[in-house]
Amino acid sequence: MKRIVINGANGYVASNFIKRLLALGYQVVALVRAGDSETSEQKMHNSLARLTNNAPEKYENLQVCDYSLLDPQFGLSPAELSDIFGGDIDYFHFAASLKYDEKSREEIFTTNIDGLKNSLDAFQKYTGDDSRFFFISTVYSCGKTSAVFEERFYDNEDISAFRNYYEQSKRFAENEVRKRIENDGLKAHVLRLSQVVGEHRTGVVKTDYGIFDFAKRIQNLAVRYPNCTIRLNVNPNATQNLIPIDLVVSYLMRMVEMEEVPLIINLAAERSTTNEHIINKLNEMLPVNLKPIRKLEQSEMSAIERVISVGMSFTGAYIDTNLSFDTTCKQQVMTSNGLEINEQSVSDMLEYFIESMDVPNKVKHHSGA
Repeated sequence: MKRIVINGANGYVASNFIKRLLALGYQVVALVRAGDSETSEQKMHNSLARLTNNAPEKYENLQVCDYSLLDPQFGLSPAELSDIFGGDIDYFHFAASLKYDEKSREEIFTTNIDGLKNSLDAFQKYTGDDSRFFFISTVYSCGKTSAVFEERFYDNEDISAFRNYYEQSKRFAENEVRKRIENDGLKAHVLRLSQVVGEHRTGVVKTDYGIFDFAKRIQNLAVRYPNCTIRLNVNPNATQNLIPIDLVVSYLMRMVEMEEVPLIINLAAERSTTNEHIINKLNEMLPVNLKPIRKLEQSEMSAIERVISVGMSFTGAYIDTNLSFDTTCKQQVMTSNGLEINEQSVSDMLEYFIESMDVPNKVKHHSGA
């Protein structure tokens, strides 16, 4: 079996991917930046342990390397790089800053573009001719377009074309990959993920990103102010494009298995989930009455509503979206195998997430919202 090298390896999607690779006997090299109180190996093993509720696991085929994404050649010696990248490998670049605001612009662009360039440099210098580079991007590099977002490259644009600097940085990063393909003949592929959620099969959620961050904020307020009414500046008919982690991992495994992979794949859900369904489910589960109201002005909000509005500074950019994504190449790779998101699986995930939060008296014991 080929060797798989992954950076940003302790993240949610990457660690789930690594868990599957190891279960199937692949040799995996995980590039992880050591923390202040954890070694890179401890960080990686802790990430894997969270996926198995800390059940003991042996990872004989896992090699963990401490690296620095932003240092030239990752701050590693030529001998170390030759050991990691030598031969023909598949390399997955997951590492990214998920920040989005103008204040963090320099950090976002340094991590998401300069970090990618370091990855490309090391890959091109040390890997074999048949190695492949997979860049993990986002379907939200589409920006504010109202057209169908196709599985092709789009030119760089000013920040006014995007909701935030994260989206813009990912568009710029995609075009860095594009440049290396066109100028250097790089064997590379761009995999654009939509919002990754929990497992479709089980409803298990091990992330607090996106809709789960929103659910956590609502749950905390519902405990502090039970049975309160909270108006939300949300379009109930707008949608969230959610894709289950078990389906994402299946697609990533397919990338490894296939000899010929499309250049760009939009790994987006075929069906989106309405904001109304998410809000109704939270109303059902929690002692709270959420009321979505379009164009609710800040001056009209109560103190609690302003707290929620501030906390939604990122998700708020996506509360009035009905984005459309071309998934022709995705469908050529594989079908969803029954793992496509639906209202029931979203409900199961929200139930699991709320129940897993260790706060007393958090779930309603009455019917009706």
